[in-house]
Amino acid sequence: MVGLCAADEQSSVQRGQYLVQAANCISCHTTKDGKPFAGGNAFETTYGFLGKIYSSNITPDPETGLGAWTEDDFIKAMRHGIAPGGKYLFPAFPYTAFTRLSTPDLKAIYAYLRTVPAVRSTAPQASFWFRQRWVMAVWNWLFFKPGEAAADPSQSDEWNRGSYLVEALGHCSACHTPRNLMFAERTEQHLTGGVEVAEVEAGKNRNWSAPNLTSAKSGLAQWSLDDLKKYLKTGYSRRAGILGPMNEVVANSVRFLTDSDIGAMATYIKSLPAKSESRQQTLTAGEHDAGQDLYDKYCDECHLSSGRGGLRKAPSVAASAVVQTENAASVINVILYGASAAPGTSASSDAWDDMPGFKNKMTDAQMSALINFLRSNWGNRGGRVSPAAIAGQR
Repeated sequence: MVGLCAADEQSSVQRGQYLVQAANCISCHTTKDGKPFAGGNAFETTYGFLGKIYSSNITPDPETGLGAWTEDDFIKAMRHGIAPGGKYLFPAFPYTAFTRLSTPDLKAIYAYLRTVPAVRSTAPQASFWFRQRWVMAVWNWLFFKPGEAAADPSQSDEWNRGSYLVEALGHCSACHTPRNLMFAERTEQHLTGGVEVAEVEAGKNRNWSAPNLTSAKSGLAQWSLDDLKKYLKTGYSRRAGILGPMNEVVANSVRFLTDSDIGAMATYIKSLPAKSESRQQTLTAGEHDAGQDLYDKYCDECHLSSGRGGLRKAPSVAASAVVQTENAASVINVILYGASAAPGTSASSDAWDDMPGFKNKMTDAQMSALINFLRSNWGNRGGRVSPAAIAGQR
């Protein structure tokens, strides 16, 4: 059995608070102006016609939250995706990862959630499709294998701890693994990058692409262990700055982890073998020159002609995992809408400047030319991005 709790550590409630923070429960279960853990956050899928599903109230309110749940009820929901009354949960709630948590850790999480202020709050009704919960019995049979994580005796304690944090508690694969047509993670492409729907600006949701976390050239091959540790702890490293959905992950969760836990996560992620390189494209001389002209005009000042970025100005676009994602949604979003530091992280002494958006300065065709230049220069790789793909993200 793997876990983070031990009898001689902090009290169960204190430890549960740390585990809840590590799992980033607050980001999904709290609306922008709502009470902590009271639920109501809306989630969409890449199939827009399915509508929305909303996060639940996990405060101890007895009528609208978890107040009437027993510890066994809670463990069953976390480990099997089934709430009291036989109500099947959808994997928008990542029970497919939380099933791996140890029983002591699940008990600690339950103990902590019993102490947060109770809030009477009912989430809006999910769309029709997300009320067909019987479907999940079939989905679970096809795609879900419940059970606690087991330590790998061939690996170090630090590696096993990192695996537990990344694969179970942090549920990183929920965003960083591609999914099949039925929304199940494609295990053969584990942590090679995924797509999710999230906000790009107030009131507007679009696709975001999560990078390949393996040691692929289009993933984290160029990242050192220290690069990754610094990024997780502060949101910044010489390789990247946080943006999009990752803002909440760092701002609300991983930056509060101990240095040893951050180091364990980085150790595990850096051990992932290279898998699933992005496609390679070759530009014509005319395409290259058009992209170069746009880069010189809009990007060179901060990212430099070398693509390596400028000190305290901008991260590298050379060997950038975001630039090279198989699905280019995130790099499109950043150029369209810009990128700003997450709350609580911008005080870092080496934080990058905020990046402005260019949606009113470039046409779809120009932005396509620029992104294709970025995805084929300095050794970067990434398939072509059409003007239609830009238009779809506007």
